[in-house]
Amino acid sequence: MELSRDPPGALAGVYDIVRSAFADARDPHAVQHLADTLCPQDLDLVILFVSPAADIRAIAAMAHERFAPARVVGCSSAGELCSQGYTENQIVAVGLPREHFCTRVMVIEDLDNYDQQELISELIRGRNDMARETPDWMSECAMLLVDGLTMHEDELTAHLSMGVGPVPLFGGSAGDGDRFEQTYVLWDGVARQNAALVVQMRTDCEIEVFNTDHLLPTEQRMVVTGADPARRVVHEINAEPAALEYARLLGKDPAQLTTFTFAAHPVVVRIGGQHHVRSIQRMEPNGDLVFFSAIDEGVVLTLAESSDMVAHLNNHLSKLTAKGKPDAVLAFDCVFRRMEAEQMQLAGQLSNILAQYNVVGLSTYGEQINARHVNQTLTGVAIYPPKGR
Repeated sequence: MELSRDPPGALAGVYDIVRSAFADARDPHAVQHLADTLCPQDLDLVILFVSPAADIRAIAAMAHERFAPARVVGCSSAGELCSQGYTENQIVAVGLPREHFCTRVMVIEDLDNYDQQELISELIRGRNDMARETPDWMSECAMLLVDGLTMHEDELTAHLSMGVGPVPLFGGSAGDGDRFEQTYVLWDGVARQNAALVVQMRTDCEIEVFNTDHLLPTEQRMVVTGADPARRVVHEINAEPAALEYARLLGKDPAQLTTFTFAAHPVVVRIGGQHHVRSIQRMEPNGDLVFFSAIDEGVVLTLAESSDMVAHLNNHLSKLTAKGKPDAVLAFDCVFRRMEAEQMQLAGQLSNILAQYNVVGLSTYGEQINARHVNQTLTGVAIYPPKGR
């Protein structure tokens, strides 16, 4: 499944303002290589996307030390995006220089038990502090990194949206390759579970937050008739065992249902006039279906089908060049998109497009955009040079 050669040391991405580099996650000197390449002395923040092939606790501690005085945030990944496109077994580092970025980091240490009002108040304070510190910088956004196995993303993004107000929010759920066992976020030298980080950003660069997918709804609909919303589990569809009915609608034997089936044949829900993907994570031995995002009884699901992934990606990223080529595109790409690309033998073509548009980031277990937790999307922020530069 590896899609690029492991680089010696650390390789720098192509950048003018936003700095990026990547290094082999299995190299014990990877963090030092990345620090040497990024030159963190004038960086406000470093963002790390770390392959599960790494010792993530050791990486968190070393990065806290080696990237000082820059602060470090990050998360585990389900694959990485670097200057070569799709890759694996890497640590991708993104550096935001103080000359152009002012950031605040808020950690939510226990997603089972946090104070919603305090969270909102802290976000408002952070935004006001940055406005006083950099009154002439007009661009704002907020980035969320969240443990991808806690099943709290839907509720959390709704709460965060009340705190960030008109500021666009984007982010992703930390991954663990294709194992779905342990996911982490990194802050203050510690790899944390059941936690989330919100990075508020203010910059003199122009930015554009985006969210897109290549899926089209079909006419095939179904109704969830039995579910456990707290665990994102569907027991019944159309009053039949969930996996059996899903397989029947696809014309498949339930024994043929795999992760690749779910990636290629997602379901969508219609909310506010738009369709949003509700990806199926896995089938349980008893025939239940486990979803990546919120699900409940009575929800009408529509089978979706893929459009041309290559053309869609190229078209969308080309639109981001309307105001000039981005200096960098920080992206959260659903792991199911990567799986579909590999299954369809499109990963090489997609990698070339990602590299062409300076995309860096990771494959996720879900994405967040404003108040929504979504699946099977490409979500992120395009960062452009300041006007006049």
